[in-house]
This record gives sequence, structure tokens and C-alpha cells, in this order.
Amino acid sequence: MRFRSLIIAILATIPIAGCTYDDGPDRNKRYLQLGIDAPQKNEVVVCHAYGCKMKTPYRFTSANIAEITREMQRVKRNNSPAEERRAIAYAIGLMERQVGAAIGIKDKAGMQWSASGDPTQEDCVDESTNTTSFLTVLQSNGLLHFHTVQGPLGEDNMLYGTLIGRPVKYWPHYTAIILETKTSQRWAVDSWIGDNGENPSITKVEDWYLKGTS
Repeated sequence: MRFRSLIIAILATIPIAGCTYDDGPDRNKRYLQLGIDAPQKNEVVVCHAYGCKMKTPYRFTSANIAEITREMQRVKRNNSPAEERRAIAYAIGLMERQVGAAIGIKDKAGMQWSASGDPTQEDCVDESTNTTSFLTVLQSNGLLHFHTVQGPLGEDNMLYGTLIGRPVKYWPHYTAIILETKTSQRWAVDSWIGDNGENPSITKVEDWYLKGTS
């Protein structure tokens, strides 16, 4: 116990930064890593069953896109980057419901330890990939005016998590990313934290997950 306390005290005197895995503006890196096609206009490959074990093609129909457009117009209170992010959150939630109804995804929030291989469930690799694809569909349909879609971002800090006795919290976690074009502020669009069809959180990337490591 004294040795453990000494190690923690020593490490507390130096910064323990989390590792960051950043695809930057290149969205295609993730698709190449997973061996799936990048979105083509309204056609995407949906990852599910954890770690993209299952890959199911889905095409957003013209009716889907019309519904998404109406939803974004409905929730925006003004024409600003902040309100566009609000509309994006609603759009991603709706897109998850559209896709989930078609291919049977009923994902529960967070990590489900027995869900690997379950086609109804998604982990953060699946979620960040799918959200990136859905955002790309929005962009392809001219629905993003203040933001562009970038590749996913991941963070972890296994050492810190192990030392303080909370290993799960600091495991690798991934999110989709949008860039606010005027300010170059990057925003994390994280769908993993909610059930399928719930609005994702959208936070400044430096405040996402391991605050200050990005």
C-alpha cells in the first residue's frame, strides 16, 4: 500500500497525458482500416456487432432525406453554427432510428459486456464510424453550412485509469468529428453515450472524454 501510494505521488508530479488517435480531415482512413466502402452520396455501410464485425449496406431514400431536412429546419432557432450543431444532433438521432428500424439495431447506451457479436448492438468504433458516415450524408445533401466532416478521433489513458482504480473510464474511446469552418473549432459528435436514436452529445473536442488531451 505504501509503495502504491509512493508511485501515485511521484506520477502526480508529472503530466500523464492520454494518447490521442486522430484521423484529422481524412475520413477515408477509418473506412480503409475497417475494409468498408466510404459513403457514396446517400449510400453507407453500417457497422454493428462491436468492432464492425457486421457490415450492412444501407441507402437513405429520398423520403429519408426529406424527413431529415424537415427535422433540421424544425429545430433550428436561427441561422448560426450553434443552432446548426443543435440541428445536427437531432438529425443524427433521426438517422439512427431510420437505420435501426430497417436493419434491426436496438443499441443500448455505453458498453454492454456481453454484446460482442450481437447484431443489434454497437460499440464506440461502430458508433463513431456510423456517425461519421451519417454526417457525410448530411454534408453531401447540402445540409451543413457552417461545418465540415472530419475523420474520427480516439483517446485513451490506460495508465491513469489503472492507477486510480477506474480502468473502464479511461479505455480507448472514439467519436465522430466536425470542424466549424469559420473558427476552426473542432466538435466531438458522440453517439455512444445514448441508446440508438437518441441525440448525440456535441462538445468541443478539447472538452470531450479526457479533457485537455486533444
